[in-house]
Amino acid sequence: MIDKIISGGQTGADRAALDFAIAHNIPYGGWLPKGRKTEDGTLPDHYQLQEMPTPDYSKRTEKNVLEGDGTVIVSHGFLTGGSALTREFAKQHRKPWIHLDFKELSISDAAARLLSWIERNNIRILNVAGARARKDPKIYEATMALLEKALSTGGERE
Repeated sequence: MIDKIISGGQTGADRAALDFAIAHNIPYGGWLPKGRKTEDGTLPDHYQLQEMPTPDYSKRTEKNVLEGDGTVIVSHGFLTGGSALTREFAKQHRKPWIHLDFKELSISDAAARLLSWIERNNIRILNVAGARARKDPKIYEATMALLEKALSTGGERE
């Protein structure tokens, strides 16, 4: 189903997506700001992402939206900051996107919506975006649970 997962390497939702891909042997990648900049410092080297020529987070966000076939944005509530910008880039570039709000949806319901959206839009390269850990301390676990529920069975590689 999913051939590759990409994200920007930030703490929280982005990092959960990368860790999920690594744990399930799903190819992964994405772009991150120059200097491998994240809110908790430099992204560890074992995450194989490509550096942008600029430290500007928004440039990285746009590049990941463009490289994905579609973007899932996860949150506990309204989209703000970089997550809202991700949605705007997806709209601007007419790329499929879906917002899954864990305040409104259970993990099971969110997983069902994600799978349906992936199938409807023929998503092969999934860009995963959402809150960073400092803004939403529970987003890593919620994103990991979502991906496990939605993609583990069909997404694992042999």
